[in-house]
Amino acid sequence: MLSIKRLSRDEAFIMIAAAEKKATAIGVPQVIAVADESGNLIAFSRMDGGKSSSIQIAIAKAFTSGAARNPTMFYNEHCVPGSPSFGIHVSNEGKFSIIGGGVPVYAGNDCIGGIGVSSGTPAQDVEVADAGVKALEAQWKRKKARTKK
Repeated sequence: MLSIKRLSRDEAFIMIAAAEKKATAIGVPQVIAVADESGNLIAFSRMDGGKSSSIQIAIAKAFTSGAARNPTMFYNEHCVPGSPSFGIHVSNEGKFSIIGGGVPVYAGNDCIGGIGVSSGTPAQDVEVADAGVKALEAQWKRKKARTKK
C-alpha cells in the first residue's frame, strides 16, 4: 500500500488567493490552476480580464509541474532540438507545457501538486505562481508554530 501526500482543496485555494493578490499588485489579471501530484485539477480561477486562451495553458502548466515534479521553465530551457528531452512538449496528449509559469509544490521531499499561471509574460506568470506557493508554505509554518505551543 502507498501513502500519498496530496494538496487539499483548502490549500489550493490559499495558493489561488495569494496568486490573485500578486497578479492584482502587478496589474496583470491571471488564469490560475492548481493540480495534485498526478496533475489532476483541484482548483481553478480566471480573474476578470484573464485571457480565455490562457485557460488550457494554466491547466497544462499545473499538470506539468505537479506530475513531472519540475517547474515548466526547466523544460523550456531543456526542450530544444538535439536535447534528450526534445519532444516532451507534445507528450501527454498535448497537456505537457514548457512555458514558464508552472511551479511544483513540495512538502519536504514529496511533490504534492503544482500551480499553473497564465495570461502575463512567462516571468510574470512565474512570479504569480511563486507567490501562491510561498503563501502556502507560510500557512504551514504558522500552523506548525501553533501546534508547538
